[in-house]
Amino acid sequence: MVNLQVCSFNMVGILFLLSLILPTISGDCTCDANTEEKHNSAALHYKLGAIASILLSSVAGVCLPMLGKKIPALRPENDFFFVIKALAAGVILATGFIHILPDSFADLTSPCLNQNPWGNFPFSGFFAMVSAIATLMVDAYATGYYTRLHFNKQANAGELEGGANENDGHVHVHTHAVHGHAHGAVIPTESMTLPELTRHRIIAQVLELGIVFHSVIIGIDMGASQSVSTIRPLVAALSFHQFFEGIGLGGCISQAKFETKSAAIMATFFSLTTPLGAVIGIGISSTYNENSPTSLIVEGTFNGLASGILIYMALVDLLAADFMNPRLQNNFKLQLWVNAALLLGAGCMSLLAKWA
Repeated sequence: MVNLQVCSFNMVGILFLLSLILPTISGDCTCDANTEEKHNSAALHYKLGAIASILLSSVAGVCLPMLGKKIPALRPENDFFFVIKALAAGVILATGFIHILPDSFADLTSPCLNQNPWGNFPFSGFFAMVSAIATLMVDAYATGYYTRLHFNKQANAGELEGGANENDGHVHVHTHAVHGHAHGAVIPTESMTLPELTRHRIIAQVLELGIVFHSVIIGIDMGASQSVSTIRPLVAALSFHQFFEGIGLGGCISQAKFETKSAAIMATFFSLTTPLGAVIGIGISSTYNENSPTSLIVEGTFNGLASGILIYMALVDLLAADFMNPRLQNNFKLQLWVNAALLLGAGCMSLLAKWA
């Protein structure tokens, strides 16, 4: 399993890096300067309200699928879970296509940037393609690596017990697997094979990484804005977005059968990322210029990378895996519900692009 501590360290590093880079250049370019009247005090009140709303929505969304032990309908083996997961996947897919990727194109083709090289090459699409391919490679390599690692351990354990009888060998392998689980190793469960469990765990962690990329950006953008008319619609839009994105991530965490501590770390980090980004934005609002070349390049690059990750994860790891599931294909009524949920999630998130 990918080391959660390393992932958390990298994510914190992203937050710290952005807090240093984005405010460094005030920028001389005013071609797209915001001419709306600014009300710092009123804007701050809206920002604080937005932080609280987004935090609560994130916690509720990511924790809801993880309550499957207490709410039978939310267990991964139930039909309703397929419907909820499709709804969340639609939200994530629309986030990548409708919100993040167009923002990246807008940033990296801004007239505030030099025509060469930014105007002569579609960097946003390139970054999205590279991140999607990289996600595929990480997904395939990590799954294969941890699967081989587990089976090699089993083979070595069997060789060490070569002189023992068959029953003793079985007991040793079982004990070894339990010992590995205590240290965070990936082992199969009663209802899931080893490759499936390994894949679910990698999916959950890669998906969270993609979410963190764009959550930091939207948090900083909201926190740095001084326009009440800009912030007001973001409160509802981002709360909706974080809630259903949290459901998608929470569903992946639930399917991955993480230990309680690991699941809590992932849920907490997801819930805090956008609010922390907003706090950073508030802190740099006096010097932050969204039209400075540095801000445009950093935001455009991160948005391009995040869009590729989220689009890949939504289509390949969330939707394709469920749509090709024999249980779904053998149930026409469930197929209709899942397709309707996908269209509803994607449609609602696309509609929000009108305001945010």
